[in-house]
Amino acid sequence: MKNTWHRIKENLMSTFPGRLSGVDSLPQLAILGLLSGLVTGGVILVFRLAIEWPLEHFLPGDESDIFASETFENLDILTRGLLPLAGALGIGLFLHRLANQDRKVGVVHVMERLNYHQGYITAKSAFIQFILGVTTVVSGQSAGREGPAVHLGAAFSSLMGQWMRLPNNSIRTLVACGCAAAISASFNTPISGVIFAMEVVMMEYTIAGFTPIILAAVSAAVVTQVVYGAEPAFSVPALTMNSLLEIPWILVIAIVIGVAAALFIQLVGSMGRFSHRPVMLRVITAGVLMVPAAVLVPETMGIGYDTVNATINGELGFWLLLSAGVVKVVITALTVGLGMPSSIIGPTLFMGATLGGAMGLVGAEFMPQHASSVGFYAMLGMGAMMGAVLQAPLAALMALMELTRNPNIILPGMLIITTSTLITSEAFGKKSLFLTVLKSQGLSYQHSPVIQALRRVSVAAIMDKSILRIERHLTVEEAQKALKAGPKWLVVEGSNGPTALLPAVDLARYLEDSEEMAKEESEAPGELIDLIHIPANRRDIAPVQYQATLEEALHEFETTSAEALYVQRHVAPMIQRVYGVVLKSDIESYYQYRRS
Repeated sequence: MKNTWHRIKENLMSTFPGRLSGVDSLPQLAILGLLSGLVTGGVILVFRLAIEWPLEHFLPGDESDIFASETFENLDILTRGLLPLAGALGIGLFLHRLANQDRKVGVVHVMERLNYHQGYITAKSAFIQFILGVTTVVSGQSAGREGPAVHLGAAFSSLMGQWMRLPNNSIRTLVACGCAAAISASFNTPISGVIFAMEVVMMEYTIAGFTPIILAAVSAAVVTQVVYGAEPAFSVPALTMNSLLEIPWILVIAIVIGVAAALFIQLVGSMGRFSHRPVMLRVITAGVLMVPAAVLVPETMGIGYDTVNATINGELGFWLLLSAGVVKVVITALTVGLGMPSSIIGPTLFMGATLGGAMGLVGAEFMPQHASSVGFYAMLGMGAMMGAVLQAPLAALMALMELTRNPNIILPGMLIITTSTLITSEAFGKKSLFLTVLKSQGLSYQHSPVIQALRRVSVAAIMDKSILRIERHLTVEEAQKALKAGPKWLVVEGSNGPTALLPAVDLARYLEDSEEMAKEESEAPGELIDLIHIPANRRDIAPVQYQATLEEALHEFETTSAEALYVQRHVAPMIQRVYGVVLKSDIESYYQYRRS
């Protein structure tokens, strides 16, 4: 029975990944997307429980309130000051014991792994992110839970693909599925999860990618709704724009939000110049900076969704909204820039809600008969800040629509989000915060159409399988027997593996010439043939793994100066199986065909 199961597993492992090597493997990708969403949904539930349970039991507040786990402002002043400092000390000690690469977490790390490591994320990375994600929020740092959730969703989806030994192009799709599922599970907003994964993380839209990512987002939302219900993350009243005369004021708010987003990105980037300092020193400094913010404006501690919800429902005054928004912008930028492993997605919603709510109160003073509710402006501010900081206007608009469930907010939402995004990017020349952080780490994010197209396809999809591995020295009879199999290419074996690629027709031509020459000279054909010395159009070859994408294959061509690649795969310890060969012209022809 055990051997039968082993054979079934090996058969699945060998056939299923092969079907995923191209861009047309939609049914298989759909199944993987569904599995990714279910796994990610379960992981996010555990992550949220790990955050909410200690806060609900140790923070004072009304347990009947759905936001009771975020009432840091109910703590006494001394505790509010010491909690983030103690948390920073613990986080600093934890990070100090890790290697530099292991300290990287969040959405930026997911983007780095996608760009430089084909989406391979380790279980160790997921464990570290879980610990840091819980600790930053529970200790009252200015942090969110969405960034860690994205990391965890991407990591577990990637690990699932690695366990199934899928091609790298499929692992990349699984990572996008995990990102979408994480956002969907965090906010109960499946559409914005899909757009976030494609616009912010993958930076591409593909028809083949939409289906698995949508299924992942939907299945993750279903898992979350089983526990938390069908309501979105915030309790949003009915919102509408009272008058078209509000449009000029909405544009003013867009400018303010755009400037605030640019300041936020600038501060994070500026703090990057201290990255060479010891990580413990930087994180503890971030904790020290958090102390006055926690003491004076405790609403900035933790995720802050209780404050966001109160703002939407018009329960907070102007000065509290303004001070909370400004302090949140500054303290989050400083602490994240110094190396505090905090998520910035949640804080951007907090900043936008409070600043938008404050501006809404100002507008109500000037136009009391036309002004809409404070909640209306708070929601617009949330979408505008998210769109400007992430440079993702479509993801922000989708989030706004799903959180309000109100089509009346589409028109003003489109106006304020696109305007604030343009102010940040064009007036101040700022890129997405994630790209800014990657740049400060000396990394870039390649998302040109050519690179994206090559990443979507595995070498297994275009390799020539008509090959035969053959020894360098062989007799005439062995050569004739090899040619009877009808291969197109001969992979010549050397002492350390394949050394050259030889067209089979060249060996056939050599045998014919040798036979004719032997007849003319009345001699028997030579005993041994050396495939490296016979006249032939030989090509230098280098290995490429079966899971590799066409982008990786092109990189191998550039770094090895090889004229052909043989596609290999580990089938047993110390045993490599060669499945086919790929020429550089094959990659160019494939891309030209697809583009046309």
